Amino acid sequence: MCRWLAYSGEPLQPATVVLDAQHSIVKQALNSPLGAETVNGDGFGFGWYPSGSVAGTIPAVFHSTEPAWNDENLRELTRAIESPLFFSHVRAAGGPPIQQTNCHPFRYENWLFMHNGFLTGFMKMKRDLVFAVDPSLYPHIKGTTDSEVIFHLALTFGLRDDPIAAIKKSVRLIESVGHEQGIAFPMQGTMAISDGATIWAFRYSTEGRSRSLFHSVDIDTLRQMYPDEDRLKLFGRKARVVVSEPLNDLPGAFVEVPESTVAVLDAGEYHHEPFLAEAA
Repeated sequence: MCRWLAYSGEPLQPATVVLDAQHSIVKQALNSPLGAETVNGDGFGFGWYPSGSVAGTIPAVFHSTEPAWNDENLRELTRAIESPLFFSHVRAAGGPPIQQTNCHPFRYENWLFMHNGFLTGFMKMKRDLVFAVDPSLYPHIKGTTDSEVIFHLALTFGLRDDPIAAIKKSVRLIESVGHEQGIAFPMQGTMAISDGATIWAFRYSTEGRSRSLFHSVDIDTLRQMYPDEDRLKLFGRKARVVVSEPLNDLPGAFVEVPESTVAVLDAGEYHHEPFLAEAA
């Protein structure tokens, strides 16, 4: 359906991973070996927190319906700025139209959200799910994707206080509504959320066959493994990425996030927690 990348660490020119990596997110837009679709050319999005951001800083976002590989503004932007935390997403539209309001990441206050996957039978579930969104949040739904509805359900269920619990409640509602409509496997995908300090990356599907998700190992380990790899000198010690698929072919550089798991990236360190593993 899509491919995405989330970076956290020392301020970095986003182009370093968005454009210049061996299998950058822009290159994955053209050729995605692990994706459900090889080409992800139905628009893209980029969201970032400025260098020097403090708690509560509202991130900037840039969306385009152009294919990522064909947009000169993306190249200019990602080489002109530095950011300690940014999201990038390339889209393969699975039904909702190609328009800027359907491009990820989505933003609310200081939060960013993006998703790779789909809600099976979304049109059958949409009315019930949208009606479950808090009325104060409903006007902020600008597009027509299932992903944006997931985000606003999570906001409704307390994302700002406990992101993991909020996503759990959202997924449970989606599965409950889906099952009532006779949909066996309503939820599919990987999701990333950030408040500007922490990244929460979820891998879950009702069927237990989720879209791919990986994260990098720490830079010190990589430098020990590959002392002659000059490109690693571009990154600080806290630099980490969470990605739909690895950005290079270096063995051991990326770790697959297990099924029904949330990977939490905070202060340059990862930890994994089970996510609805009992349901899967």
